[in-house]
Amino acid sequence: MGTRVRGWRWRSNPLRRRSDVVEAWTVLAVAVLLLVGAPVAGVIGAWWAHGEARAVAAEQRADRHRVRAEVVGRTSNALPSVQGGRGQTVRASVRWTEPGSGPRTATARVPAGTDRGDSVEVWFDARGRNVPPPPNETSVWQHTLTVGTCATGGAGALVLLGRAVVLGAANRRRMAEWEREWALTEPQWTRRRA
Repeated sequence: MGTRVRGWRWRSNPLRRRSDVVEAWTVLAVAVLLLVGAPVAGVIGAWWAHGEARAVAAEQRADRHRVRAEVVGRTSNALPSVQGGRGQTVRASVRWTEPGSGPRTATARVPAGTDRGDSVEVWFDARGRNVPPPPNETSVWQHTLTVGTCATGGAGALVLLGRAVVLGAANRRRMAEWEREWALTEPQWTRRRA
């Protein structure tokens, strides 16, 4: 019948080895790092990502503008593509009128199934290239939560990897200690000379 003595690694006793103390402190450190350190790393990562994503969104909002355009034709053999998570789009010729410069025509991505004569909203940058719309607040928060979650998971994985390294070293040391002690004890039990 085996009984389990709780906390024996913390108490002073003749069976306790240095590797047992290292293992006990490692368990305590891992618990604190997983319960406190990993969430703090996630919050810091999310805070940083939120600031960066908001800055990028503001920069893109300043650089991009939306126009209401009329589809005037499609490019031949246009293959559908996925743009910005909004479903399939195809390239088509669109025309719109800009105040002060008159009508303009360009090729832009429009939703698949759009017919000639339909009115669509398209985005262009300062150089006149068709671009996806700037990220909205929902996209910024999705990015923030994703980075925060990944930072928390990464910190937790790093802590567990460190635990595995420390416990592996402690087990190797424990086995070396047992080997040395067995070398002293074996001759007494087996009547062999060391």
